[in-house]
Amino acid sequence: MKNLKFNGRYKELILNGKKRATIRVRKVNLTPGDEILLHSGGYVLGRALIKKVEEKSLSELTDEDAQKDGFKTRNELINALKKHYKNINPDTKVTVVEFELKERFDRQILSADFPYEGNSPIEIAEMAMKHLDLSERDKKLIELFLKAGSLRKASYKLGGLNKRYMIREALRRAYEELKARGFMKPRL
Repeated sequence: MKNLKFNGRYKELILNGKKRATIRVRKVNLTPGDEILLHSGGYVLGRALIKKVEEKSLSELTDEDAQKDGFKTRNELINALKKHYKNINPDTKVTVVEFELKERFDRQILSADFPYEGNSPIEIAEMAMKHLDLSERDKKLIELFLKAGSLRKASYKLGGLNKRYMIREALRRAYEELKARGFMKPRL
């Protein structure tokens, strides 16, 4: 499932339906009808449906676009975009993505845990060691993670926080295989 991530300051606007769009200064890999997960402030807020994806130039944005994005006016929206994207000008191409929140999650799920669809990384690691024939590399990474007790501590043992992706990828591969074999299922 695809994801759409927002700064934490937009969380309440998304949840109360005042923010039903986002404007990105790049193309997005989303199309109308896509079901996505909305993230804000490091948490998965819920499931949404992409309603519309439209490319425009910054100068073509309207008050209506601004209101769907949670702003009162086009000028307020453009000022906010200038804070996010320093080098924009009236000709800058933007993508307007409209969405509809379909399901709000009652429990807080960390965005970092989303790749595991609400399952605990520790539980995945334990199940993987018990039920899967892991590659030697994945086995070492998952063992390190279990021994350290957290992604952060394990990544430091690998050489720094920038190494977290290695452990996350091993856990993701393990989770997908556990799911395919029927050992685990999504909890979202």
